Amino acid sequence: MNDRVYEQSAQYFKALAHPARLRILVALRYGEQCVCHLEALLNKPQAYVSQQLAILREAGLVQDRKEGQRVYYAITDRRLLRVLDEFLGEAWSRAPMYERLPTCRCPACRTAMAA
Repeated sequence: MNDRVYEQSAQYFKALAHPARLRILVALRYGEQCVCHLEALLNKPQAYVSQQLAILREAGLVQDRKEGQRVYYAITDRRLLRVLDEFLGEAWSRAPMYERLPTCRCPACRTAMAA
């Protein structure tokens, strides 16, 4: 293997080495989420969440897309799911498909709260 493979692998694992980033990945397990939802989930300001997402994006673990004023993130490398299955075990498998958060202003949470 060449050095580039080791560099990419190290960046991948460094990106996983933070509790907030792992929590974000758990939230993205079943599909994309908007940044405002991740802010409410982590109870952290937008700048903090964006910093964590940038690290995940630079490692190639997530990608973003913009829809109007909202930015959505999704897992790009499905192999990541197997890694997290192995390391997070039951905590990972018991994570809900979507957490509706009363403090979140995203369309999914607003719709759920109105129902």
